[in-house]
Amino acid sequence: MSETWTSYYDAVGDEPRETLVKALDRFEQEAAARSGEPFAVDLGCGSGRDTAELLERGWRVLAIDSEPAGIDRLVERVVGTPGAHRLETLVARFEDASWPTADLVNSSFALPFCPPDAFEVVWDRIVASLRPGGRFSGQLFGDRDEWASRSRASERDWASPPAMSFHSRDDVLSLLEELEVEHLDEVDEDGTTAVGDPKHWHLFHVVARKR
Repeated sequence: MSETWTSYYDAVGDEPRETLVKALDRFEQEAAARSGEPFAVDLGCGSGRDTAELLERGWRVLAIDSEPAGIDRLVERVVGTPGAHRLETLVARFEDASWPTADLVNSSFALPFCPPDAFEVVWDRIVASLRPGGRFSGQLFGDRDEWASRSRASERDWASPPAMSFHSRDDVLSLLEELEVEHLDEVDEDGTTAVGDPKHWHLFHVVARKR
């Protein structure tokens, strides 16, 4: 794993992403109408901040990431916890990964790192894998994001990222056509990356439910 990814994992913190929490809260409001043990895919799980929350709330989780060291951190994080036995892991890139039908596919700040030529296939796989009433939670990057102009860099670096997928608001609405949008928050502002570098962010926070 590159030093850049190590720095990122060290910097992002332990709290679950707000989009995941919103999705889980909605599931818990519906709990009386559901049966069985819920199952989630954490796509691009990183070091496991969201996976840990899912396990704590009683979910089975398949955590997928292309960085073996991120998976190692996740396993170290949850070992010995009550939910550790409900965790499966897979080291794979988005475009190479497959997973079973799920109640939730979560991808926090990870899905934009899917290469543009593979994004449509991966997105269709996400939607197709959701059970009726299942949800997607995560982020999509907008076309005015600063990284959009630097997305063809050769190294995976947070200051100069590789080929990534960016979408206009119309693109995002089109992607979500098959789903019921429960939360869509567009952010277009200057800020910093997790490691403190200045950056203009254009992104969409999404929670959407399959009808």
